[in-house]
Amino acid sequence: MGLLSKAGSTTEWPFYAKRPLTHPEQVLYHRLVRALPEHIVLAQVQVSRVLGVKKGYNFGEWNNRINRLSYDFVICAKDATVLAAVELDDKTHERSDRKATDDKKNRATAAAGVRLLRWNVKAFPDETAIRSAFATTAASVAPSVAQVAPPTAT
Repeated sequence: MGLLSKAGSTTEWPFYAKRPLTHPEQVLYHRLVRALPEHIVLAQVQVSRVLGVKKGYNFGEWNNRINRLSYDFVICAKDATVLAAVELDDKTHERSDRKATDDKKNRATAAAGVRLLRWNVKAFPDETAIRSAFATTAASVAPSVAQVAPPTAT
């Protein structure tokens, strides 16, 4: 189905629906949901939907630093209070450009007081490890970036 352009002609838009989660992200999503039934698990969330710019700072300047970043998952309490963000890192996170992006995300998340858990795609946490990580998150006061290397689930 075409859309009417300014000139009055019909132009097809070149979009197709695709899966928003990779296979490893789908596996982790389902584990998060099973391990944390009392929480809301959100996937592929823009960082700017989770972090705000404090009053007194230039909104445009600071928001531009995070507006194209996303978290793989955000874990919330039932009232939608953000408890933690989760990143699933693969080999692409070893590239220098990705390291710089990850550093930016780490710094912004820590500055907001949100815990960021990073799990490597080669060391998926099982449901017990996920519950344990979130028991630690609930007890933690200071924000941090945790490199979590739980046992690989079968």
